[in-house]
Amino acid sequence: MIYSIITAMSLITLPAPAKLNLFLHITGRRDDGYHELQTLFQLIDLCDYLQFQATTSTRIRVYCPGLSIPEEKNLVYKAALLLQQYSNSSKHQGVDITIRKTIPIGAGLGGGSSNAASTLLALNHLWGLKLSQATLIDLSCELGADVPLFVLGYSAWATGIGDTLIPITLPTRWYLMIKPEESISTASVFASNKLTRNTSRVKMSELDIENLELHQTRNDCEPAAIELCPTVATTLEWLSQYGRARMSGSGSACFVEFKDPCTAAKAYHTTLKSKQPGKATVVTGINISPTQKSSACCTLI
Repeated sequence: MIYSIITAMSLITLPAPAKLNLFLHITGRRDDGYHELQTLFQLIDLCDYLQFQATTSTRIRVYCPGLSIPEEKNLVYKAALLLQQYSNSSKHQGVDITIRKTIPIGAGLGGGSSNAASTLLALNHLWGLKLSQATLIDLSCELGADVPLFVLGYSAWATGIGDTLIPITLPTRWYLMIKPEESISTASVFASNKLTRNTSRVKMSELDIENLELHQTRNDCEPAAIELCPTVATTLEWLSQYGRARMSGSGSACFVEFKDPCTAAKAYHTTLKSKQPGKATVVTGINISPTQKSSACCTLI
């Protein structure tokens, strides 16, 4: 894994980590359509990588080999345009951005949101804007509910629409994760009549983060995701032989926790031999995003 920023004049390469939702409760819905939630975000060491090349053309161009998302619909493009317009940088600066994807899309792992956050962080440095982290977090709320987490750069307890964040230190855990072949649209999950929207709030102080499986927490998106993608149910059933299986975000990736890497590795090899549908991998929980370990981004803290 590349955990450092690479700078050469007008070139920056930055990682963008994924996340897991250790639980996800939907506690209400606002008048603007956003959902109120409570969740515990665990950053993981699975990363995309983005390269940013400053240009003088004023254009924003995004390249993502193997991904057929129109440029204007890509969160990376939206993040760059938002920052350009906010700072009035369009008068003199543009950028070419190349994305190397590792995080699967439609998985509930926050890949697009993380890419957008790394874009804000990188261009803040590359364009010499010197915006504070607080300003970048405020801007990131316009891009999506998960983006503020990745600008913050720490595993966190989240409330509101995911934008009220308290950094938290979680114990080191390893996760066997399976991403079904099918992807799930977040919008479809949150529009479903299967989605519970009135879960009672829990207090952070009442949670034992060392033994989260002992609490009555869950992912409220699971019933809706299962209706859209039945493979989620069979994936959760398979993983449940190793412990309490959960789905991340709006799906479709599912995971189960291990307290040591050897046990996780054994479960992974068993999963491969079983030919369980989907892509299996073992990931490690991290508390600090690799973007925060990058010299250019550390100036924001």
